[in-house]
Parts: sequence; structure tokens; C-alpha cells
Amino acid sequence: MSKDMRADEQPNFTDEDNEMESSRAPLLDHLIELRTRLIWSIAALAGATLLCFFFARPLYNILLDPLVQVAEIERGETRFELIYTAPLEVFFVELKLALFAGVFVAFPVMGWQIYSFVAPGLYKREKGAVLPFLIAAPVLFLLGALFVYWVMLPLISNFALSFEQQAAEGRAAITPQIKVSEYLSLVMALMLAFGLSFQLPVVLSLLGRAGIIGSDTLRSGRKYAVVGILVAAAFFTPPDLISQVMLAVPVFLLYEISIICVSMMEKKAAEDEAIDTGEN
Repeated sequence: MSKDMRADEQPNFTDEDNEMESSRAPLLDHLIELRTRLIWSIAALAGATLLCFFFARPLYNILLDPLVQVAEIERGETRFELIYTAPLEVFFVELKLALFAGVFVAFPVMGWQIYSFVAPGLYKREKGAVLPFLIAAPVLFLLGALFVYWVMLPLISNFALSFEQQAAEGRAAITPQIKVSEYLSLVMALMLAFGLSFQLPVVLSLLGRAGIIGSDTLRSGRKYAVVGILVAAAFFTPPDLISQVMLAVPVFLLYEISIICVSMMEKKAAEDEAIDTGEN
């Protein structure tokens, strides 16, 4: 028998297979490209952080607005003060805030560098599937941060200032003296917790796209999801019931949205499979 394969036995490569074959590169080339992508990402983050540093004080005043509104409007105070107890505390707070805001500003560049690095290893259909998730991730994170700003911070500020006590006969005054660093730490912790929690539809949709989980699995696992969401809310938020409930409720709604997204992807995959079967 001839060692050479007959013409009808030659492997049938599709256009996508040819595309993947042409995109293969030696390991050294991949490492060089990874270094280049990292340099561009770090440069974008450094530039965005430097830019945001010049606006750190206005940004901090914006973050303070929910606390000030509660203190001045609801409690009738004409002046509300925060304190700092270290010589460079305000400087490091502004630097930390600039880095935090710089991640938001630089994310389009950083996200594109990540996509450009992994795109050669994806089929054309997979490239089109990844892009929506790359766009949805920062949008959902921003929605989580805005939810903290518009909903959570006023509630927490009102709760925190409710412990204030005026001096009276036989009763000492209890006056809030909030440090600038501790307030920013609280805001950043809440925004990170809500921003990451709002990524639930992206994570579950990606798992559904990969065939790891299905919509039926998500529906049957609702009770376990509720427990997991409550545990995560207790871990990521301050130890008060308001923050935990305010995180758990929207995340569970996002879980329900994830079920709908996975169901739609399953339906689309079944339709594509039916079309491919019909063409063959």
C-alpha cells in the first residue's frame, strides 16, 4: 500500500482552519508581542493616572457630594468637615484616586490590547462572540459604580451620621470626624464590590458560550445562587444590613438576566447547527 494518501483521503481544511494555521507563531514571537501589549497597557494606565491626578481634587469632591448632601440638606448643617491625621494623607488619597480613575480611562486601550493578543488564536466566529463581552464588561462595571454613587452612598451616609448626638445636660456630644482616606477606602471598596458583582452576566454568558453551563442548570441552581449571593454580599460590603441587601438584590436580578442571555445563546447555537447540518 502506498504511503502517500489518496486525493480523497486528504484532510479537508475549512477556511477557519486555514486562518488558524496562518496565525500560528513561534513561542518567542508570542512573548515579544505580549511584552509589547503590556508596555502599551502600562503606558496607557500611567498616562491616564497622570491625567486624572490633576483632577483628583474635583473628583474627590464629586465623591463627597452624597455625604455632604445628607449632612447639609437632610440635617441642616451649613458646614461639614473631613479630617486628615497624617502630613501626606491627602496627597496619597489623591494619588490613589487618580490610579482608580485611571483604570477606567485607560480600560479601552488595555482591553483592546488584550483582545489583539488573543484574537489570532480565535476563529472568525469566536472573534465576533468575544467583542460584545469586551464591551459589556466595562459598561456593567460602570453601572455598578454609578449604583453605588446614586443609591448606596446616600444610604450609608445617612446611616453613619445617624449616630451623631448633640450635647445636653448629662449627655456628651458625639460628633462625626471622618478621615479623607477612610471615606475614599469605603467608596472604592463599594465600587469594586458592585462593579465586580455586576460582571455576573458576562461570566455566566461566557461559561454558557463555552458549553460549561446551560440555562437549565442555572434555573435549577437558583436556591444555591441565592445563598452564594448573600455570602458574597456579606463578604464584600461593610457589616451593615443595608449594604448587603442593596448588593444582593441587583445581583440576583442580574442572575436572572444571565439565564435569559444563556437561553438566547443556546437557541442561536441550535439554529446555527441546524443550518450547518442542512448545508452538509
